[in-house]
Amino acid sequence: SAKLDLLLRNFYASLAEHPDLGPIFAQHVDDWPAHLFTVREFWAMQTGGPSIYRGGMAARHVPLRLQPQHFDQWLAQWETSCRAHFEEREASELIEIAHKIGERLRQIVRTAESRQ
Repeated sequence: SAKLDLLLRNFYASLAEHPDLGPIFAQHVDDWPAHLFTVREFWAMQTGGPSIYRGGMAARHVPLRLQPQHFDQWLAQWETSCRAHFEEREASELIEIAHKIGERLRQIVRTAESRQ
């Protein structure tokens, strides 16, 4: 949807400026339009819309060596952005999905680190 597109553009623009998360994105995202396309397709799939997203989230995030505070910072910014762009019910749904994804990613990262 157009509202989701606007949320994602503004959200990732705010992350690019974030003091801790911005450098991670700067180091790993060379093509912002392609990145935004991928995350838009990911969120379309998460929210039940049509999507061509086919996975690979773990493989893309494990090499980043994310720390617990990175997940907390990302989720805090996501909550702020969702509430700025959507009514409370829709925002809460997106926030709940993000927290579930965040927990899954935290587990994936912890498991990968314990194997190294």
